[in-house]
Amino acid sequence: MTRISEVMTPDPATCKVETPVREVARMMIDNDCGQIPVLNDQGMPVGVITDRDIAVRIVAEGGDGMVKASDAMSSPTRTVRTDSDLKEAISLMEQAQVRRVPVVDASGRLAGIVSLADIALAGKKKDTAEIVREVSEPRHPH
Repeated sequence: MTRISEVMTPDPATCKVETPVREVARMMIDNDCGQIPVLNDQGMPVGVITDRDIAVRIVAEGGDGMVKASDAMSSPTRTVRTDSDLKEAISLMEQAQVRRVPVVDASGRLAGIVSLADIALAGKKKDTAEIVREVSEPRHPH
């Protein structure tokens, strides 16, 4: 049984709700990532902001880079705990149709993030293929 803590990326880049979106985008470039967890003052995730959130909620609407992370983030965010089994994270990713999930410790503080890439790098090919299929399914049939 693989634990989340064995495959997650520890200590990811984070921001606060008041962080300007331009700064969040710069963090994504500097850290080569597509999602930044948004934390409250206690270090607990209150949302996540993705590169797609910035494109769809800010840029496409004519907003500028000085709007706050809270204006673009998805909230509330679903999380898994460090002591959770990898299958729990996989199930959550499939259910929520997301490619990344914040990982929290027993007190609810951010400890890391687990992504499809982390699962793939851990050699879980079958799990990765299953998640990709489930995450990529259209939410609403046409």
